[in-house]
Amino acid sequence: MSLAFTVHARDGAARLGKLETAHGVIDTPVFMPVGTAATVKAMTPEAVAATGAQIILGNTYHLMLRPGAERVAKLGGLHKFMHWPGPILTDSGGFQVMSLGPLAKVTERGVAFQSHLDGAKYDLTPERSVEIQHLLDATITMQLDECVSYPAEEKRAADAMRLSLRWAERCKAAFDARPGYGLFGIVQGSTFQALREESAAGLQQIGFDGYAIGGLAVGEPQEAMFKTLEETVPHLTEARPRYLMGVGKPSDLVGAVQRGVDMFDCVLPTRSGRTGQAFTRRGTVNIRNARHAEDTRPLDAQCRCPACANHSRAYLHHLVRSNEILGSVLMTWHNLTYFQDLMAGMRAAIAAGQLAAFAADFHAGEAAGDIEPL
Repeated sequence: MSLAFTVHARDGAARLGKLETAHGVIDTPVFMPVGTAATVKAMTPEAVAATGAQIILGNTYHLMLRPGAERVAKLGGLHKFMHWPGPILTDSGGFQVMSLGPLAKVTERGVAFQSHLDGAKYDLTPERSVEIQHLLDATITMQLDECVSYPAEEKRAADAMRLSLRWAERCKAAFDARPGYGLFGIVQGSTFQALREESAAGLQQIGFDGYAIGGLAVGEPQEAMFKTLEETVPHLTEARPRYLMGVGKPSDLVGAVQRGVDMFDCVLPTRSGRTGQAFTRRGTVNIRNARHAEDTRPLDAQCRCPACANHSRAYLHHLVRSNEILGSVLMTWHNLTYFQDLMAGMRAAIAAGQLAAFAADFHAGEAAGDIEPL
């Protein structure tokens, strides 16, 4: 394996670990902010680092269309291009391509699709996906897979899972293994336990640096996601990191860490920040609501971010209602800080053997709801 992963503590199924890469060490459990098109929206790289983020996510599909993987390589790779020296994980592009619907055609060879930007035709094969991620200089490369929507018929889920397994073999063969760089396989199978077990076994037979759990966060209830994790995680080796793709809400993160997941990514904190929704220790807050218009208190009194340290709810309300860019910046900065502090809290709780108590406090805070209006 090209990535060194060490588990330092356990609390139930949860693990405290370190993943050593060519671009730095990652403490797990970890949340990866999404920088789809070589930017975490509304944030500078320095601001992202200030939230506590150690690794970010980029996207093969969007970067292959614009500015192009070859151009990024010519300009020194994604780390230099976007001024992020730390680790970068790149999504293979499969999920975005599948979301194109009739603009994409899946065959054994790969996916033929038309760009959503200009209609230009592209072929994304497992080999080309790995090549693009290599050109981007991704620290962690993801295999190309086929993700089905929820709910899915069992035969449809089985066909997609087995195609993903065949593509996984081709990705492994195409990957240029280097010290500190890794390739992750993706477990598919929708919510069918037997399919998840078959996928996990097949991927581990091929051998990857880490194992992602894909095909969740596609509309299924949280209970279904947790049940699928409980049926999947025990079939993944203890020796490698486990990554739940596209998840999620704070309660999703807490529940998934309790079920043995080590890595997460989601657009939720950044997208919500740009639309005026904040995540706090007392649940979610819609800063656009009129109740905040003259509230001199911070968004979250326990938060260390600039929005909470320097500004009132009233000011944030004004910025967001006025569509000022600074509103998106401060709200995004807050949400990413909250997510990173949540992960740091869970890491400390696992180290102390207190994750159950931490989770209970978290749920109690969310259930309490926002502070009373002035």
